[in-house]
Amino acid sequence: MTPRKRRPSARQRLQTATDVTRSGARRYPRHFFTTLRGGNGDVREVFRIAARRAKDSTFSAVWLGHATILLRIGERWILTDPVFSRRIGIKLGPVTVGMERQLPAVDPATLPPIDLVLISHAHFDHLDRPSLRRLASPTTKVLTAASTSDLIPGGFEKVTELGWGEHIDLGEIVIRALRPEHWGARAIWDRHRGYNSYLIETPHKRVLFAGDTAYCDAFDRVAGVDLAVFGIGAYDPWIAKHANPEQVWAMATAADAQHLLPMHHSTFELSDEPREEPLLRLRAAAGKDARRIVACDLGTLWTP
Repeated sequence: MTPRKRRPSARQRLQTATDVTRSGARRYPRHFFTTLRGGNGDVREVFRIAARRAKDSTFSAVWLGHATILLRIGERWILTDPVFSRRIGIKLGPVTVGMERQLPAVDPATLPPIDLVLISHAHFDHLDRPSLRRLASPTTKVLTAASTSDLIPGGFEKVTELGWGEHIDLGEIVIRALRPEHWGARAIWDRHRGYNSYLIETPHKRVLFAGDTAYCDAFDRVAGVDLAVFGIGAYDPWIAKHANPEQVWAMATAADAQHLLPMHHSTFELSDEPREEPLLRLRAAAGKDARRIVACDLGTLWTP
């Protein structure tokens, strides 16, 4: 098992900062110039999901790219960190300057009526305002991290902020906010914004949606998880804020997760590791228990 997280030394922090700066210097100018060359507009490829098939189950999940997961729990439809846009980043007039999507996006029109949208934190690859506008409905609630409700577009039934250690009771579903190892700022001046992992509980099922996190012990006290959803990418060079696949497997095991659905990979070029590496390393870390890893083909319905 991966050793417990220790505070990095000053030398290690300096090396990480240097690596992060070099990584950004390699990637961000390319994202900027592809934006100027016309890399905005609709997503080049979209796909549809068979919502009717998912509706036949009382417990299922569909990975829709990056950290967007469609969950069916009982009679509720829950959608996490919805991002359907071709490009994510800063909006300058009609143009979005930022990273371009590498995988097809779901057609939101094919989604079932969403009961609850979960937002883990305010980073552009998790809180995408254009995508939220497409989901806005007077019958859809939004649950988001502390000090982020001002970023949620109007049109939803209700927007509720949840801080660490707090919970909300939605009838047959209780959702608890946990503290991962990450950060919540959307820009350099708003580091007050929160960042959450969520434990979704019903009388019969427990789902852990980790959001973004480095390796930490936040999930050691969460037991009996039926499905854990963890990000497995963006660790090179962001290991201080994004766990690597071996660390993810250790955290899912600590949460006693029966199944692990990997996310936060392949969709946006956020870091330097090869695109195929996170899944390969995760399967290697799981070894003989790799069957517990949920088949993560884009748009594929999973049921236990």
